[in-house]
Amino acid sequence: MTEHDPLARRFEAERPRLHALAYRMLGSAAEAEDAVQEAWLRLGRASVPGNLAAWLTTVVSRLCLDVLRARRETPVAEIPETPDIAGSGSPEDEIVLAGEVGRALLVVLDRLGPAERAAFVLHDLFAMPFDEVGPILDRSPATAKKLASRARLRVRGTPSVPDADLTEHRAVVTAFLAAARGGDLAALLEVLAPDVVRYADPATLPPGVPAVLRGRAEVARGTTLFAGRAQLAEPALVNGDAGLVLAPGGRLAGVLKIQVRVGLVAAYEVVVDPRALAEMDIALLSSPAV
Repeated sequence: MTEHDPLARRFEAERPRLHALAYRMLGSAAEAEDAVQEAWLRLGRASVPGNLAAWLTTVVSRLCLDVLRARRETPVAEIPETPDIAGSGSPEDEIVLAGEVGRALLVVLDRLGPAERAAFVLHDLFAMPFDEVGPILDRSPATAKKLASRARLRVRGTPSVPDADLTEHRAVVTAFLAAARGGDLAALLEVLAPDVVRYADPATLPPGVPAVLRGRAEVARGTTLFAGRAQLAEPALVNGDAGLVLAPGGRLAGVLKIQVRVGLVAAYEVVVDPRALAEMDIALLSSPAV
């Protein structure tokens, strides 16, 4: 046993927490692992800190901030492509991890500025006091609190419908998603309005499938084609009302804008155009969980 073994064991005990933190900061399992590994390398070159957990948290957080800031400065053409809507471009473990953390949460976090994202993740998701968050961001605790508050407002969003309507719409969207995931034609028929209309970007459809479908039976059959993709969908607040985000690896690939009328889906639109997605207001339907 070398003199470094006890330190290595202490680091490995911290690794799961550090990776969880970095993943929520970056939304990429590979980049999160890189940040954690770099923290280990830096630890090997530093004097052993008195508070190892706090030191590692600071290092990993600042490494993640560097990555987030670099993303902001990278021309769009150089940013890796978003995984395709069916998820085939994303590793299976990344898809599973995104599902565990919450795809809608990752989508919303990805829209925050680096400092806002870090402040929200550290305080709201990892319960760090602002007296500790501030120095990590090179900001005062008061400023860190403001950053987290601003991020929290964006994460929660602002409903455009009354609370009672939103509750009903959430229930309908959840039932629709469950039926779509199971490819359950009977359940879809129950949640769709008789005159329902489905609009879809042709890029999301197999050849020969019309972009517009009308009527409960046609839309239900067309929705069964969505079963595989529905596994990667999650309810979210879309433009102030209940809808669905498609985010295979936690990166937004599409949105279902859903209109609910009298407890049924009256219409839904599948949107995948990056410019249209960028203009949408997306937030959580419920409070995020760590």
